[in-house]
Amino acid sequence: MALKLDIATIRDLESKAYQIRRLTLEMICYGQWGHLGGTFSMAEILAVLYFQTMYISPENPAWERRDRLILSKAHGSPALYAAMALRGFFPVEKLYTYCELNGMLEGHTDMKRTPGLESSGGPLGMGLSVAAGISLGLHMKEDARTRVFCILGDGEVNEGNVWEAAMAAAHYRLDNLIAIVDYNKVMAKGLVSDLMGIEPLSAKWSAFGWEVLEVDGHDVTELAEALYQARWIKPHVAPIVILAHTVKGKGIEVAEFNYKWHTQAPDPQTADQMLHELAQRYGQPEEGYSRLNEPVRKETFYGGE
Repeated sequence: MALKLDIATIRDLESKAYQIRRLTLEMICYGQWGHLGGTFSMAEILAVLYFQTMYISPENPAWERRDRLILSKAHGSPALYAAMALRGFFPVEKLYTYCELNGMLEGHTDMKRTPGLESSGGPLGMGLSVAAGISLGLHMKEDARTRVFCILGDGEVNEGNVWEAAMAAAHYRLDNLIAIVDYNKVMAKGLVSDLMGIEPLSAKWSAFGWEVLEVDGHDVTELAEALYQARWIKPHVAPIVILAHTVKGKGIEVAEFNYKWHTQAPDPQTADQMLHELAQRYGQPEEGYSRLNEPVRKETFYGGE
């Protein structure tokens, strides 16, 4: 059984991914801090999760029957915040408070500040453990419907704690757990293959007892199908991982596969040029940087790298 998306749905998901990138770029520029490369690489993943796959209630973020999403690569928070604002968890204008001292949106996720977050993040390699714990709790409640999604960066997959969590998830047969690896091939200081190779990645997850799916992480149709299969067709006493092959900095030529844009905020003029490039590449109406003539914020609080 396969999922059939109509053209209107596909176009809407692609538009949502574009809007996530556009808003992410604006908030990183205005806040003068953020991780542009790794936020752009997961725009389609978040678009499909928030607008196609997950059962959630922006009006009631604590709804008991909701699906849960854990962003293990918590420095990718700008893209997550953009997706949540577009989905209605809070007003889009709140995005421009990103990294404000005592603000609602921190540089790394803080569940006590931002409505709709399921966990706080910062240190890499921890998210899958959190997700496995939530999944186990739901199993104990005999909740067969709710799913727990966890987005990991490929760079953090070289951490041992990820594999301890993977081993535990398989041992406890957490088939309500769906991990998604944003496999953009680039870390903070270079290529994953140069700094700490993780291949054969599919075989590793399989050896740890996981069901493995591989997709083009920028193809909303492939992502939606894989998530549909993971949620409804594949569960059979094993957790599931989707290896989503992506491009770091996707949509901005200078940032694609470029580790120098892992952590960097463009100035307003550069942001304006990037937004015009994004619009052209994604066939969207051209929108320049909305705060081009405003001074960027001088004081930024981000709580770490």
